[in-house]
Amino acid sequence: MRICVLALDGLFDTGLAVMLDAFRLANNFSDRVMGGTPHFELTVVGMRRKVRSGLGLPIPVAAVRPGLNPDWVVVPALSTGTPEQLVPALARPDVAQARAQLLKWHAGGAQIAASCIGTFLVAETGLLDRRQATTTWWLAPLFRQLYPHVLLDESRMLVPTDIGVTAGAAMGHLDLALWLIRRASPELSGLVSRYLLADIRSSQAPYIIPNHLAQADPLVLRFERWARGHLKQGFSLQEAANALATSARSLQRRCQAVLGKSPLSYFQDLRVEHAQSLLHGSGLDIEAIAAEVGYADGATLRTLLRQRLGRGVRDLRADLR
Repeated sequence: MRICVLALDGLFDTGLAVMLDAFRLANNFSDRVMGGTPHFELTVVGMRRKVRSGLGLPIPVAAVRPGLNPDWVVVPALSTGTPEQLVPALARPDVAQARAQLLKWHAGGAQIAASCIGTFLVAETGLLDRRQATTTWWLAPLFRQLYPHVLLDESRMLVPTDIGVTAGAAMGHLDLALWLIRRASPELSGLVSRYLLADIRSSQAPYIIPNHLAQADPLVLRFERWARGHLKQGFSLQEAANALATSARSLQRRCQAVLGKSPLSYFQDLRVEHAQSLLHGSGLDIEAIAAEVGYADGATLRTLLRQRLGRGVRDLRADLR
């Protein structure tokens, strides 16, 4: 498998490092255990002759040349973790060149993979329009604003499509590398996973902090504050709208535009977050916790936790041991 890793100035150091280490380990184990097949031929390429990471370290890069025909192009994240940093970065000349090069590679048959903020670069090409994708969860509101035609689901860790794959935040780079290795050899991917004490995760949902998402919009932030004060009483869209001096339709529309979900779904996210906090620190049993977050019984809360987090109460409490 021929892989080009597109290294842009100011990239996220950890993202690049974990991917290169994962593929290096895969090649080492392939040579020792599997007769050298599969083999991952990695080339780190740049739009500039000199590239430095977000921490200022020099990154050796090869120039993009006509004979370079990758099977996959991987786009690591930039170290631009806020909208104020990211939006200007997307307008840089080297990013514009990278966008054009990604389209050329795609036209030549290459699949495109990106993780975390790297997904924004792929979205800039238009290749994700009308396709499912994920991104770094805390920038999901900005992603929806910039790329309204992308079918975004930031709760997922990996989203494969016909043009490639997108992966979630930060250490999602490692999930992405393991996914690519698994495409070539599930056995080899399992071996690398064991040595790195890692495995492919299916969801970002357990890591999402609802308040961070709400910060992107004043009305949604006010709704979040109202909701936190009413978790025990239960949800009423009209009551929330009245308290915020807006219409139910406006609140519904803003939540959908910013969060990609209804006010009720976001209210349930806050219930899950508070229930997790009580599970970890209160000593209350599941029935008492259910009452604290507005449910009549523990069974309903158990179902919600498993739906949202993919784990049961016993597993969540085991994290504390």
